[in-house]
Amino acid sequence: MNLDLTKLTTEERNTASANIDMLSTEEMLRVINSEDQKVALAVERVIPAITQAVDAIVAAFSQGGRLFYCGAGTSGRLGILDASECPPTYGTPPEQVIGLIAGGQRAILQAVENAEDSLTLGVEELKALNFNARDVLVGIAASGRTPYVIGAMQYAKSLHATTVALSCNKGSEMARIADIAIEPVVGAEVVTGSSRMKAGTAQKLVLNMLTTGAMIRSGKVYGNLMVDVSATNQKLVQRQINIVQEATGCDAQAAAQALKACDGHCKTAIVMVLGQISAAKAKQLLEDNGGFIRKALGNARVS
Repeated sequence: MNLDLTKLTTEERNTASANIDMLSTEEMLRVINSEDQKVALAVERVIPAITQAVDAIVAAFSQGGRLFYCGAGTSGRLGILDASECPPTYGTPPEQVIGLIAGGQRAILQAVENAEDSLTLGVEELKALNFNARDVLVGIAASGRTPYVIGAMQYAKSLHATTVALSCNKGSEMARIADIAIEPVVGAEVVTGSSRMKAGTAQKLVLNMLTTGAMIRSGKVYGNLMVDVSATNQKLVQRQINIVQEATGCDAQAAAQALKACDGHCKTAIVMVLGQISAAKAKQLLEDNGGFIRKALGNARVS
């Protein structure tokens, strides 16, 4: 099949790097860095669309729905990376944010030929995970035309689930399918067509915003503290103590004692210390207030 890629911004030649192979190492790196600086500005321009996506994800979470990422190559790996970091950072169940990549687990480390060209593989994977109308699907592809992603998005659309397209070309096929189109157009790559560079960086920034924004809106951040962090190693045990100290102003010993009383649950320990109440009362207040510390503390003062 002969694909016409000439109209894709991500496939254009970059005049700024036309002679990059003739530059010194430092000059070469300065060209790359100069181009990278354009990425954050491209993401800034699509914040309204990212806002829509975050609000849709929060709404899905509140109804027991899940967030799915679907991509191939670099895009798929970035989705898996973002999904895999949610449980340790925010204490989410592993099935709440799920990353799918064309070619399956093997494709995380090495390319799987032709997997991204299938319109049905993504559909089969979504069906196997009981994807439904309460879920959100974010299709990720720098080109905006990857068949694996398009097939998955069309299936999600048929179920009336919310669909989001994240691509780096304006007006892509994925964008036409999606309810919400996020299109940070970063321009031509330093190495022509190497979309793991600026396009990949833009995708990583947007994915960070999607999950971080959704977790903040879901009550998993207090101030700027990750108060649902799971203590799965010694560093994170100490981080929990530090978080309770920062949130309450208590000393390390009091923070450790509160965490012990709360079975290592940061939010409960914070409400317990700030509300000067028992661990059981703090836990109940959090449950009654959707896990939001500020709401729980407000009700602790009036109860």
